[in-house]
Amino acid sequence: MLGLIVLAAVGALVVIWWGPQMSRQHRVMRSLITLVFLLASSVVWLLALSRLTWTTRRRALLVVIVGVAGLATSVRMRGFSGDLVPVFEWRWSGRGAELRQGTKEGVISTTPLPGSADYPQFLGPGRQGILESPVLARDWQKQPPELLWKRPVGVAWSGFAIVGRRAVTQEQRGAEECVICYDLATGGTLWEQRIAARYTSELAGEGPRATPTIDGDRCYTQGATGRLQCLDMASGTLIWSADTMAEGTIKGPAQVMEWGVSASPCIAGTMVLAAGPEETAQTTVTSLICFEKSSGAVVWKAGRSGGSYSSPLVADFQGEKQVIYFGRTAIEGYAMDSGKTRWSFPWPQTHPHVCMPLLLAGGDVLISSGYGTGSARLHISRKPDGEWTVEEIWRTNKMKAKFTNLVRVGDFVYGLDDGVLACLDARDGTLRWRDGKYRHGQVILVGSLLLLMAEDGDVVLLDSQPDARRELTRFTALAGKTWNPPALAGCYLVVRNDREAACYRLPVVRQ
Repeated sequence: MLGLIVLAAVGALVVIWWGPQMSRQHRVMRSLITLVFLLASSVVWLLALSRLTWTTRRRALLVVIVGVAGLATSVRMRGFSGDLVPVFEWRWSGRGAELRQGTKEGVISTTPLPGSADYPQFLGPGRQGILESPVLARDWQKQPPELLWKRPVGVAWSGFAIVGRRAVTQEQRGAEECVICYDLATGGTLWEQRIAARYTSELAGEGPRATPTIDGDRCYTQGATGRLQCLDMASGTLIWSADTMAEGTIKGPAQVMEWGVSASPCIAGTMVLAAGPEETAQTTVTSLICFEKSSGAVVWKAGRSGGSYSSPLVADFQGEKQVIYFGRTAIEGYAMDSGKTRWSFPWPQTHPHVCMPLLLAGGDVLISSGYGTGSARLHISRKPDGEWTVEEIWRTNKMKAKFTNLVRVGDFVYGLDDGVLACLDARDGTLRWRDGKYRHGQVILVGSLLLLMAEDGDVVLLDSQPDARRELTRFTALAGKTWNPPALAGCYLVVRNDREAACYRLPVVRQ
């Protein structure tokens, strides 16, 4: 009987991994269920169906109980990987007291760092993950990156925004959400601002998700529970704040999104844009909320597709500036001055929408989702009578960006397809190649090179070529699961995960 149980479990695993097509996350989840079934069935067989003596049965059961109790007391689960594989750690591993105290460590110098540049928001200056400079050296064995500093940080999936020598991120420290400003050169704390707020989830982890946005002498942040803040960049002093969950709710109770508010604030002229709540059966919401950036007054609210985990983006379509937002049930374009809906295209809401819309040539937009959904190229145009239309050019499941973001090089799109690096022809959606398991990390295009932050903490440099994957060099920057987007301020690469942050000076050919 035990042999039949094991054979059934093996057969189920074979079907899961080599049977009908499904996302890797679904395969992992079904595999875990199969293994739990195997363990439970084996215990039932041991106690009720085996022909072993009762003494042997009791001893075997005692071994199982002691083993499970030993694991439970020495190991804890600290979340899941991007493929939903449980991640465990020893229970006695912890953080230093200096992290909880968060004392100031220095006064910022006004002297700019040689070779530095601004990286003021999520995915860089244009919110597309594209930088024209510097020209990076291609061999990190001959010219190793130089570690300037590494330090513990509070849990969060936020990235860094960098202007001058100020590098700002969000962290969870106990029961408080914190915005922390570090010195780019030393990693010393310049200022911190705290509010009483905490989001946590077994699957999604703990802490803020969104990356700060720096605009002039102010910094805008949105925490995991929806609190939007405007801070003074010099001191971290609060200028104004707003509850986007309450502001975005039309009917019913305000509710924080299942995986925490993740959209990074977007500056649009004199306004700042923030994602609204997630719509539920009991709650009607707006997708996007526009605030006057100097005072925090609400300017307009737009959309009915609900807030999502993607961030708003400003784009130009046929001479009109619009705000694009990949909401819960659709991607929509809004007039920047009024919030009026210009166009809308429905997209499956089975799974979260995280990937930023990618702007293509000719007024087109590419959208992508994970969990087997895929990508589509949309053409946005305006008729002579002023009506805006959306046409689907192609759709494919060969690029499934779960929570990575895609980048474009000419007619080709590069990104992590369910954790594997892939190149897609943007003209017709055909897959050029798919190779390299970097899991669920993030990509920045620097000139013609792909700077990839892998999920395991490695930083990888690749040449963007449509004929094959060409990895040039790599180094290990962090230890452990790394989902946070990297920031490249000139030659200074600032990376972090939910445990630590580091700054490396990358070797360059020229700035």
